Amino acid sequence: MDACLECKVDYIDTANYEPEDTDDPEWRAIYEKRCKEKGFTAYFDYSWQWAYQDRFKEAGITGLLGSGFDPGVTSVFSAYALKHYFDEIDTIDILDFNPEINLREVSANGSYWENGHWVETKPMEIKREYNFEGVGMKDMYLLHHEEIESLAKNIPGVKRIRFFMTFGQSYLTHMKCLENVGMLSTSPINFEGKEIVPIQFLKALLPDPASLGPRTVGKTNIGCIFTGRKDGKEKKVYIYNVCDHQECYKEVGSQAISYTTGVPAMIGTALVISKKWNKDGVFTVEEFDPDPFMDMLNEYGLPWKVDEDPVLVD
Repeated sequence: MDACLECKVDYIDTANYEPEDTDDPEWRAIYEKRCKEKGFTAYFDYSWQWAYQDRFKEAGITGLLGSGFDPGVTSVFSAYALKHYFDEIDTIDILDFNPEINLREVSANGSYWENGHWVETKPMEIKREYNFEGVGMKDMYLLHHEEIESLAKNIPGVKRIRFFMTFGQSYLTHMKCLENVGMLSTSPINFEGKEIVPIQFLKALLPDPASLGPRTVGKTNIGCIFTGRKDGKEKKVYIYNVCDHQECYKEVGSQAISYTTGVPAMIGTALVISKKWNKDGVFTVEEFDPDPFMDMLNEYGLPWKVDEDPVLVD
């Protein structure tokens, strides 16, 4: 973002900035303020980037945050639902069946937005089951995810936002073992005279994600369930996308995780460059007109579906 300011060019990313520890008083003040507001340590937090709002506006450039899938498409789904299906949205449940998981997200405390404040949960404390189209019945767990923060700010009157992600029991067992022996720690340790961060060392040992493409099979299913009102009547809607790993690999030589991140990044970039999304300052994707983004999802390989009578998550 600093480089974009210096060069007077637009900025686009696919996910939340995770700040490293810093002694800079300005950043430290921003971080501590947000942690106090949330009531817990905020590893993934938009405050660092929202702080660039005035500088980007003065420079006459756009900062587009979170133009991946979640965050990204899920946020556009929310803006689209509000524009076309609801007068008021009460609840948003983001459901993610995705076999490639971030260990940091799984092992951290969860959180959700309810009635104007954050509720913190212990890791994997809240579990639900859901029958995902093309995938079947899966266990899913409540996590903290960054789009909750921006949607709470940008969807007027929303009462609750939750994020659920699926995990297999084998994955959870391996993760717990690694956590118990300290391999998920982000705190540096001294090993044979060198300082290493355990989770970074673990990352170096794991296979390169790009190498998994040829043997990754199955589908992803990611979307949002909304409840609220339209014309005074209660309403519920589920907007989602199903993406096949092998079909993606045939097309671009990569599996669906890369595909579902890369295509929305391209779409966000195209909309900013073409000036269809044209605002000076720093914004998340749901702050723009969702229609051209939704049209391009259909055009460029991520068609979405709408279920107007979905099963709700209790």
